[in-house]
Amino acid sequence: MEEILGNLTTYGYIILFFYSLGGGFFALAAAGVLSSMGKMDLATSIVVASLANFLGDQALLLFTRANKHQMIGYLKKHRRKLAYAHLLMKKYGTWVIFLQKYIYGVKTLVPIAIGLTRYDAVKFALYNFLAAILWGVVIGVVSYLGGKTILSMLQNAKDNPWIFPFVAVALIATIGFFISRATKK
Repeated sequence: MEEILGNLTTYGYIILFFYSLGGGFFALAAAGVLSSMGKMDLATSIVVASLANFLGDQALLLFTRANKHQMIGYLKKHRRKLAYAHLLMKKYGTWVIFLQKYIYGVKTLVPIAIGLTRYDAVKFALYNFLAAILWGVVIGVVSYLGGKTILSMLQNAKDNPWIFPFVAVALIATIGFFISRATKK
């Protein structure tokens, strides 16, 4: 365990950066917990994750704009989620850029959906930058403050290893249920 923590301390920010290009929720939460243990710096973790999250969404938008025809063909099997992203954009406007950071399964589709429209790229960049900073601060600080609780839960899971699979399956099933329910509407 100490070797893993040593590697995370050494390579943690690099891992956090690359993982946050595509979302990074769990990596930032882990960095917040490690920060509460004194293994990483919280401010640096927030800056790295926010910057990578911003760059990842910008890259998706620009890639989609440059390759609209190829992306439309690729997204045929994700039509329902893409339609959901468009509905969110119509209903909430620019707030969807902030909301999408927290909705698993929609996070990557919103920049793609915006890339398929004529939404102003500079306006998206500004909102995306602010949303990435807010996302980084919220997730980083909450996980830092909840780090002690999370560590005690992990210790309980270590003492009772049979509980973890049940909790993991229940959590995944609950998240899947709410995502499928939201996209069916």
